[in-house]
Amino acid sequence: MKLTSIRATAVALLCALGASTAFAQPDNRLPAKPIRIIVPFSAGALTDIIARIYAEKLSPRLGQPVLVENRPGAGGVVASQLLLKAPADGTSILFVSSSHSVNQTLQSKLPYDTKRDFSGLALLASSPTVLVVNANHPAKNVKEFVAMAKSKPGEMSYGSAGIGAATHLAAEYFNQEAGIKMLHVPYKGVQEATAETVGGRLDASFPPVGLALPFTKSGQLRALGVTGMERSPMMPNVPTVHEQGIPNVDYSIWYALVMSSKTPKPVMEYLAREVRAVSAMPEVREKLLAQGLVPQKLELAEFDRFIAKDIDKMGQIVKSSGAAAE
Repeated sequence: MKLTSIRATAVALLCALGASTAFAQPDNRLPAKPIRIIVPFSAGALTDIIARIYAEKLSPRLGQPVLVENRPGAGGVVASQLLLKAPADGTSILFVSSSHSVNQTLQSKLPYDTKRDFSGLALLASSPTVLVVNANHPAKNVKEFVAMAKSKPGEMSYGSAGIGAATHLAAEYFNQEAGIKMLHVPYKGVQEATAETVGGRLDASFPPVGLALPFTKSGQLRALGVTGMERSPMMPNVPTVHEQGIPNVDYSIWYALVMSSKTPKPVMEYLAREVRAVSAMPEVREKLLAQGLVPQKLELAEFDRFIAKDIDKMGQIVKSSGAAAE
């Protein structure tokens, strides 16, 4: 056989081998363009802070710019629709919190189906809320607070980040389990509700632990009880609501990344691996803990099951609170 023929045959074999190898491997490549993490809340919110922590660390790992895009509005629906209208190629990711699972019950004529149209990428962190009152409030613990609320139903007030917000649902969950009724005063954000509690214009609010901590340390607020099943490492001396005689209260706000359910599975798996690697970085873990967050590890199918269960749980709370869509 001539040398030229041998070379041609070798080249053909190598090409065929390369083609078959490429065909056998899942295509997890992302288009060569910036990746965006869409945040349904304004800059400066805890969701925005976490999203930027991950964007900074993901960019060098993916070899592409990762940008945070704030699209607040309609309790997260605006950002959710934006994601679903974008190409499902892995370059658009939605940052969500617990309100993601609330909207299915809360919003009338929701323009999408949460279980059908979204796929969970990774659950990043969670934080219990904490029942706080003004430092001069008569109640010194959960038992005294509940007794006061029962003595004047509908008169004691609490603030939240708005109807259907995680802080609203935390309070309604507490109301139901404690057998009390408080007046709900919605605000644009939990920061405003907490400030009104500091000012004594509200009886209570249920901010995340990290947000409440500066005010409890300064003596402006008194923390009565944490809504998780375990005490927060950031407030080790504050007992849980569970410890104080309301056993079924187990509520945390969670923070996560989701994508369009049309995104190819290999792309989802690739991004989940990279997010997992970022979550494992000591500096990322330290930043989350500094915000009063508990790092979490659920991803993909396991996270989808978590979301489905949470939709059902939150749906029951929304319906019982009277805020459900007609």
